[in-house]
Amino acid sequence: MPPHHKKKKQKKQSQPSGISKENTNSTSACDHSIDVPLEANASYSVKRTEQVGRYLVASRDLKAGDIIIETSPIIVGPCAETEPVCLGCHSTFIADSVIYRCENCNWRICSPNCHGLITPSIHSRLECIPLRDKAVHKLLQTSTPVQVKLMYEAILTLRCMLLKTVDFAMYDRLLDMDPLNDVRQQIPKLWNRNQKDIVQRIRNDWGFEMEFTEQELHTICGIIEVNSFEVGQEPIKARALFPKAYLLMHDCTPNTGHTDELRTHYLTVRVLRDVKAGESLTLTYAHILQGTLKRRQHLKEEKFFYCNCRRCSDPTELGTYCSALRCNKCRKGHILPVNPLNHESEWLCQQCPNGMSCESVIMLLEKLSRQLGCIGAKDVDGLETFLRIQSTVLHDNHYLLLSVKHSLCELYGKIESYLIPQLSPDQLKRKEILCRDLLEVVDQLEPGLSRLKGTIMYELHVPLLIESGQQFQRGIIQRTELRRRLKEVQKLLKESEKILSLEPEGSPEHSIAEAAREALENMGSV
Repeated sequence: MPPHHKKKKQKKQSQPSGISKENTNSTSACDHSIDVPLEANASYSVKRTEQVGRYLVASRDLKAGDIIIETSPIIVGPCAETEPVCLGCHSTFIADSVIYRCENCNWRICSPNCHGLITPSIHSRLECIPLRDKAVHKLLQTSTPVQVKLMYEAILTLRCMLLKTVDFAMYDRLLDMDPLNDVRQQIPKLWNRNQKDIVQRIRNDWGFEMEFTEQELHTICGIIEVNSFEVGQEPIKARALFPKAYLLMHDCTPNTGHTDELRTHYLTVRVLRDVKAGESLTLTYAHILQGTLKRRQHLKEEKFFYCNCRRCSDPTELGTYCSALRCNKCRKGHILPVNPLNHESEWLCQQCPNGMSCESVIMLLEKLSRQLGCIGAKDVDGLETFLRIQSTVLHDNHYLLLSVKHSLCELYGKIESYLIPQLSPDQLKRKEILCRDLLEVVDQLEPGLSRLKGTIMYELHVPLLIESGQQFQRGIIQRTELRRRLKEVQKLLKESEKILSLEPEGSPEHSIAEAAREALENMGSV
């Protein structure tokens, strides 16, 4: 995964790099970029610069929805510090369910008929027999719950290493990904944690000391941490490494999105909007609705670089004000960071001399985050109260308030006491307003075929449809206005169906696409 960064010197000159305090969204002629086509007729090519390393650019003009990458994973395995999962399909176990175990290695599986254990499976090809021969399951029986989670985390590292003897070509493809060892070694907490919980566990506790060196294992840890994708949907939780896709550059306003098949984790990457030839192809490793401080902190901790993209560089976050505070002095302006790329930058009001230190801003946001965390996930009244009170402190589009709005727009109409037939006209209007607020921000930060946009559009059609019918029946609106509103409902449903039909069959989003299609059929012509 090559984010925006300055290239670090590596032994293999072809490896991508991953971090810098100075990065950019574009390259120029002075970067001495080189085109490296990956395959005939590909919609992208690989470029390399000293500043960025390798990254993908569109080799021709692309239309929204065009597929640029389709690929099976090189390897899949459990997530970091995960609850125990089936080593066949990576699904979590239901409490008090029947316990089945692999007949060879004695590790737990979801069922003897698990689709992920059909030969040749990853489990049978790689770790099953070695785990059996070294009797590693006995350690599971005597380990604490925390240690058990770490044992499951180590499985993916073990699988990657076992590829070396089972499928060296695939192992070699893994080594083409940058582990950022030079960067990660400068983070003692991370390096020492991997040394204790992964490297020593596999070599010493599990008995693979003669098979793998410490350096090899640390390198694989880095490859996973830097380049892996989270895949699967409940109850499946896993991480996977893919060819090609790891070369997509990070950006906080990405132009691509990806999906993976529920069982095979076959990856499909599409462009979200029209992309011009020569434009970098980007995805995001941060949440779209997070503020700059949170996004950059997350990327530094999880991917080892500070993002300096166009959004991160703009104090207003492209005019959305997702991090802005309301000024408590003049009551008119908003307090924003003077230099958002400096995490110690002072924050100043745009309308008066009032300001705050970055430390004070962080303390305030941590306090509000704790307050929000104490509110139940389905507590509509509590969330509405938080929204009302903190709107005097935060901009309406602040990421904490956007999080609450997103929760509320889904809760209205879906939980007891707030089901659609139970919603009052005021509550229906409230759901509409919340959805429109969210769409305005998402359209700016993730324009095009955004999954988030598709789900919000579907949520928005419900109050519009019901409100229109109720108001027409009461004589509040005439037939002309009714038709106008119904056409808007149809437009929302069509766009939602178009976006979410791209999601894998069986996923919640694909089910919404089917519901949108059915709703359109029921509406008929307007």
